[in-house]
Amino acid sequence: QVQLVESGGGLVQAGGSLRLSCAASGRTFSSYNMMGWFRQAPGKEREFVAAIAWSGNRIYEDSVKGRFTISRDNAKNTVYLQMNALKPEDTAVYYCAAKSSSATAPLRTAPQYDSWGQGTLVTVSS
Repeated sequence: QVQLVESGGGLVQAGGSLRLSCAASGRTFSSYNMMGWFRQAPGKEREFVAAIAWSGNRIYEDSVKGRFTISRDNAKNTVYLQMNALKPEDTAVYYCAAKSSSATAPLRTAPQYDSWGQGTLVTVSS
């Protein structure tokens, strides 16, 4: 398994931006072709945010389309989530996930992923 460590969370005002990073170690990052971001707000279930496949194909949850961008840097073993125009409803713990997969279509359900980070808290104030 690969170990994932998220960073970049914090407190930001509505309309602001944050960039989350997820650093992978323990295995060649490119072997984990599928990378995803999920989030969990207090009292709610974990939900999909964005994912990127080895092909570079990306998908997003509808509420973040046009505001969030997922990207990866295999040379740095890191995946990023750039979050712009943040809203109070984006407040959650954000988790990075990984799966070894040759699929060209990104995966959007949590049980399909093998490895998870510990999460980083994003708080958006109104």
